[in-house]
Amino acid sequence: MRFRDATTEDWPQIWRFLRRIVADGTTFTWEPDVDETEARARWMHRPPGRTIVAVDEHDRVVATSETHPNQRGPGAHVANAGFMVDPDHAGGGVGRRLAQYTLEQARADGYRAMQFNAVVETNTRAVELWRSLGFEILTTVPEAFHHPEKGYVGLHLMHRRL
Repeated sequence: MRFRDATTEDWPQIWRFLRRIVADGTTFTWEPDVDETEARARWMHRPPGRTIVAVDEHDRVVATSETHPNQRGPGAHVANAGFMVDPDHAGGGVGRRLAQYTLEQARADGYRAMQFNAVVETNTRAVELWRSLGFEILTTVPEAFHHPEKGYVGLHLMHRRL
């Protein structure tokens, strides 16, 4: 597994699984029917943002992350991030390794902390991963996410110093 900055040539591989994850409607706050142009604009960042891919031994993109300042100006030293693992590669540790790499890269980019504004409380795999990597739940906004099967559930605000 290698990690590197994403290129424009990586987008078709990212889009292949990103659209599946977003359309599922259980873990991301994006519109499930987001079109490719909008998704690309939201995911593929220019500095100070960054988009990273995890590629396998065949140079296939199996996961991706994106970081950007959580706020502008005096709040720009705190990163925000999104992570997606191709569902066909989930459960093998790819997400953990990508998260560790992304945290290290965010620190190298000068961020002092990372904050997640919207971790769906029913996404227990993600919550457990983030907690194991030192994130803490600062608060949960009740019923802030409409899960397609479980109804209205909370969104965690999570934070970790870098």
